[in-house]
Amino acid sequence: MSIWFKKDLKIEDFAHWPKGTMSEHLGMQFTTLGDDYLEISMPVDGRTKQPYGLLHGGASVALAETVGSVASALVVDHSKFLCVGLEINANHIRSAREGTVTATCKPVHLGAATHVWDIRINDAKGKLVCISRLTVAILERKDSK
Repeated sequence: MSIWFKKDLKIEDFAHWPKGTMSEHLGMQFTTLGDDYLEISMPVDGRTKQPYGLLHGGASVALAETVGSVASALVVDHSKFLCVGLEINANHIRSAREGTVTATCKPVHLGAATHVWDIRINDAKGKLVCISRLTVAILERKDSK
């Protein structure tokens, strides 16, 4: 059963969301939408590397927060609620020097006031690069009353 608010949701319905944001600048692209998960990819290149030529930990965290925040927005009635990051942590398991990394986001908890997401970032060979947990606050839109 699908966790998404809009049951006929397709990735094309929100793939434009990164336009004009940090996500677009870093080259993030939504790639897969499953019944209970969302995936987004990002290149490992000059925009996302640190001076030693490795994927920057901050870029991994930006990828994790992006996919988790968007997933929360897709779970709720976006006309009534806003979803904002409350807390994020990340453990960097191994480095990536090139190619693309993909973040897969799955829910741990989908409550009325908070969502908690498990996000695993893998390199192109499927090796785990980073694991992150994101807590998102679900806020009622003031203009929806």
